[in-house]
Amino acid sequence: MRMILTLFAVGAAAYVFAQRQQTGRAAPRAAFAPDQSGHGASPVRDAGPEAMRDTPPGTWTQVDEASDQSFPASDPPATY
Repeated sequence: MRMILTLFAVGAAAYVFAQRQQTGRAAPRAAFAPDQSGHGASPVRDAGPEAMRDTPPGTWTQVDEASDQSFPASDPPATY
């Protein structure tokens, strides 16, 4: 029983320490490039590879551009 309480106390202390380390740090926006604001109730990223946080692999085609511009619409772009 004493071992369980000790492990619980160590785990709680580690959790509190981790939470204090996170305080004041803003989490990066998921898919936004650093210069994109992404503010608002439902932020939407601008279309195109230059507005992405990570560079897309391979070459950026017209189909990729049309698909990116149509997101989050329910219908696929007409270039398919």
